[in-house]
Amino acid sequence: MNFKNLVADVPDFPKEGVLFRDITPLMQDGEAFHEATKRIVDFAKEVGAQIIAGPESRGFIFGCPVAYELGIGFVPVRKPGKLPRKTISYKYDLEYGSNELHMHADAIQKGQKVLIIDDLLATGGTVEATIHLVEEMGGEVVGCAFLIELTDLKGRDLLKDYNVFTLIQY
Repeated sequence: MNFKNLVADVPDFPKEGVLFRDITPLMQDGEAFHEATKRIVDFAKEVGAQIIAGPESRGFIFGCPVAYELGIGFVPVRKPGKLPRKTISYKYDLEYGSNELHMHADAIQKGQKVLIIDDLLATGGTVEATIHLVEEMGGEVVGCAFLIELTDLKGRDLLKDYNVFTLIQY
C-alpha cells in the first residue's frame, strides 16, 4: 500500500515556509488506517512491547489501536494541566518553540518494556522528551514507531540508541 498517496501536503501551515504533512486523509481511509496500524502492531510484537506510550494528540490516534490490538495498556503523554493525578514532567524545544510534557507518576513500572508511538518524527524533541519521562520511571524504551519521518530534520540522530520504525519517509 502506498501510504504517501494518502498524505496531503499543506503549504505554509502552521506558519509560512512550512510544508505540513496532513495525515487525516489516511486516517479517513479505513483500509489504509487499518494497514498502518497493523504494521505498527507487528513492530510492537517484534520488540516485545508491554505497554504503549503516546504523546498527544496524534500519538493517541495510532497508539491506542495498537495497544488495543495487543491487549496491553496505553499511557497518554500530555501537555501541562491535562492529567488529573500526580505527574512527572519534562521541558523541551521543538520545531516551532518549546513545550512541556507530563505523564502520570505511576504510569510505567520499573523494567516495563515501552514502545513510544507518534504520527511524526521531525526534529525528535517530542519523542526525546517522552523517552526521558519513561526512563525516569525506570521503563525500558524498546522502540519508537512513527507514521512519517521527515529525514532532512534528522530527528533519528537523537534516537540512535533506539529501535526506530517508520512507514513513510520524506
